[in-house]
Amino acid sequence: MSKRSHSRYPAIAGFLYCAWLITACDPGEPVATDMNSAEQQAARENVEAMAQEHAGDSNEPSPAAQIAPQRAVISERLPYAEVGEELVYGYFVFPSDMVEPLPAVIMIHEWWGLNENIHAMADRLAGEGYIVLAVDLFGGEVAATAQAARQLMLRVAENPKPAYDNIRAAYAFVSEVAGAPRIASLGWCFGGGWSLNTALIFPDDLDAAIIYYGQVTDDEEQLRPVNVPILGLFGALDTGITVASVQAFEAALQRLRKPHSIHIYPDANHAFANPTGRAYNANIASDAWQKTLEFLKQNLVETAVVPAD
Repeated sequence: MSKRSHSRYPAIAGFLYCAWLITACDPGEPVATDMNSAEQQAARENVEAMAQEHAGDSNEPSPAAQIAPQRAVISERLPYAEVGEELVYGYFVFPSDMVEPLPAVIMIHEWWGLNENIHAMADRLAGEGYIVLAVDLFGGEVAATAQAARQLMLRVAENPKPAYDNIRAAYAFVSEVAGAPRIASLGWCFGGGWSLNTALIFPDDLDAAIIYYGQVTDDEEQLRPVNVPILGLFGALDTGITVASVQAFEAALQRLRKPHSIHIYPDANHAFANPTGRAYNANIASDAWQKTLEFLKQNLVETAVVPAD
């Protein structure tokens, strides 16, 4: 079977769509989305730092990203949210041999948007035995140039509320519609910062958060409610997400006694795991991916409650 074959499961997309329609009108609990002036300035500075880090990069699919999944997977383009009266479509993928709902990962794209590289990573992760919903925080737009990506990222930084609503809807979709028993977030770059935001939105409900070189914080008031295990993967040569900011983040987590594992690769730049970028490092990316799989297994599979007979 093709890894993206839909033929054996024509009813799944329809079922999920109908189930989503039933739940989509429920706004759920409100989440604070206002940024103070310092947070907004930090967000703008992060956008400019990412623009410098990605200068000269391309968003074209790379052969290095096309690693076949460990097992056949089924993928669908499905609506999972309604933000600003517009449907938001994500890339939903799961193992073709799935019988019962599996743990889920909310996957959050880099600053380029929900492109083919993210699709490939979602396929690859689903092949490890997970439901994956790759979300779209750019309203269907995918950047073709660094300048366009900067503008898309800046738009979210200036008005984060739709992105917060989007993430909340994604969580509701994988938990209530797809029935995932445990849920993690995973993101790179722009998405790495939003993976941490997902943990801030769901401080007691999310089961794991993975941050690849995303914006972090050492604000203890923000981090104190979070009880989500965090895996952070960063590069020591990253001038956008600096070592100092990562160390301050780690120190705050340590003071608050929050479960975390932070890795700073000495020879890695920003976007070391992006196979289309000039900073891609295959060996470090492979090591980070193995750490990702181990972390997900530990927090989504091995710690799952086994029902009594």
